Amino acid sequence: MNLPNCPKCNSEYVYEDGILLVCPECAYEWDPNEVAAAEEGLVVLDSNGTRLADGDTVTVIKDLKVKGAPKDIKQGTRVKNIRLVEGDHNIDCKIDGFGAMKLKSEFVKKI
Repeated sequence: MNLPNCPKCNSEYVYEDGILLVCPECAYEWDPNEVAAAEEGLVVLDSNGTRLADGDTVTVIKDLKVKGAPKDIKQGTRVKNIRLVEGDHNIDCKIDGFGAMKLKSEFVKKI
């Protein structure tokens, strides 16, 4: 079986111990499933549970009130070329007629 090198010291002499992998040179132990999940990075899901990526086009699924703006962002508004960021409002985008905005992914769906 082909095991990965140790993430700490890059040793090739890794062995399995139950569900963990162990490095005999630096004594580092890790779960290979957790390392794979951590390498995925930022995961953002839309209202339907579809994974979003940078550059996607999404549609707003309900009217959104904007503080300080005279009008709302209407349901069905298309938002092109989104950018994913960390935080509560995890989508950065530009909306025609509004400019730069931050949206929550729970209020959009991927097209």
